[in-house]
Amino acid sequence: MALYELRTYTLYVGRLGEVVKLYGDEGWRALEKGGFGAKLVGYFTSDVGTLNQLVHLWKFDDDADRRNHWNTLFQDDDFMAFAGKLRPMIMTQTVQLLNASPWGPHP
Repeated sequence: MALYELRTYTLYVGRLGEVVKLYGDEGWRALEKGGFGAKLVGYFTSDVGTLNQLVHLWKFDDDADRRNHWNTLFQDDDFMAFAGKLRPMIMTQTVQLLNASPWGPHP
């Protein structure tokens, strides 16, 4: 059964626009170039509730697939150059691992 990873980055106030631009200019390009975007379900930004958040959901075959994905991505020079620019804008990061329920639709 698939394993989902929900990553939530809470950004410093006023930095969301800058982060969105950075992802558009460099982050997404690095993910796609390395083939890393294939595991991505989607990126989202918060509009109400807790603001200044960038949320992304990933789908993996299992934990070994997940660990291999991140280990390989973190060795990619283009992605790590982007990550070095992104990190100072992140106040907190939360990572949740989610198992699909045995009922209902799943991405």
